[in-house]
Amino acid sequence: MKNNGIRPRRTKGKVFVGLSGGVDSSVSAALLKKQGYDVVGVFIKVWQPEFVKCDWREERLDAMRVCAKLDIPFMDLDLEEIYKKEVFDYMIKEYKIGRTPNPDVMCNKSIKFGGFLKFALDNGADFVATGHYARSEERASSKFIKLKVKSLLKGVDENKDQSYFLWTLTQERLKHILFPIGELEKPQVRKLAKKFDLLTAEKKDSQGLCFVGMIEMKDFLKKFLPEKKGNVLNEEGNVIGYHDGAYYFTYGQRHGFTIIEKTPDDKPYFVVEKNIEKNTITVYKKIKENINYDKKEIVINNINWILGEIPDLNKKYQGRIRYRQPLQNCKIYNTQSTEEFKIVFDEPQKSVSAGQSLVLYDGDICIGGGVII
Repeated sequence: MKNNGIRPRRTKGKVFVGLSGGVDSSVSAALLKKQGYDVVGVFIKVWQPEFVKCDWREERLDAMRVCAKLDIPFMDLDLEEIYKKEVFDYMIKEYKIGRTPNPDVMCNKSIKFGGFLKFALDNGADFVATGHYARSEERASSKFIKLKVKSLLKGVDENKDQSYFLWTLTQERLKHILFPIGELEKPQVRKLAKKFDLLTAEKKDSQGLCFVGMIEMKDFLKKFLPEKKGNVLNEEGNVIGYHDGAYYFTYGQRHGFTIIEKTPDDKPYFVVEKNIEKNTITVYKKIKENINYDKKEIVINNINWILGEIPDLNKKYQGRIRYRQPLQNCKIYNTQSTEEFKIVFDEPQKSVSAGQSLVLYDGDICIGGGVII
């Protein structure tokens, strides 16, 4: 419908909603429209290898149907090139050097709140919104009382909270981001989807990364990192087995390698060390005895402080080194490097893997994080 150049009157602004074809983003769009926003649904196309089956066409169709039901415009956004470079290539590069990356964090940084946010602002939007279980809140800065800043908070639903994947957000980006379902729990979201008569109400949640598909990560990586037979070592450094590539393994893993002499009564071995240059992995039966496996002190880099300032280092905070891990008490320390901080936990942390995200909290507030080195 033509508006003859007259811009429709809006009370709350224009928001582009990233519609994945799932229930969370669908309800986000419905809630925003009900609240008085001028809503546009956007389906983001990302890259995937040809050998992986990904139902993006069906997801796109569901997103279109949601837009039709809500009577809002629908748009396509192709971010395949950025996704390939910033998410997929990054992941393969990290695995190749023996680190365990977190592609979900990079997807949020480069795609949802990178390319998508830029596209939205360039096309007249005031905000973007997603179906993340997280919250944002405006409050006074700790240093400048008159300066308002945006805080990132955990989602109300502890089982679905996704703030762990959002630690790279900055003040400049947060002020343009809405999280419509952050105050809700998952059963409430599905109930609202039924109330809005959305076809996604009973749709199952998507699992994992689309470009990996329904195969094991190791099998996926073999398509891009060639098999390379190497030795499995015990705690004395003796060869007790073999594997097909040190870069396939993560710390704490207890399968995927072969022990030559093993009885049915043997306890499982756990990967506690890997040497990419020598292509060896070291395994222990009792991982708690390995000082390199359980760590209280963890150094991070590529740090982002969401409020734009270093937090008060005299306080105690909480942190987690993996998604859904219960928050652990810790303190933050400066290091000799201005680009690194040391996080000291009250209790040792298991399965500490270089390349993963360590995310920090002050109660419900996510203050930032970094990459474990």
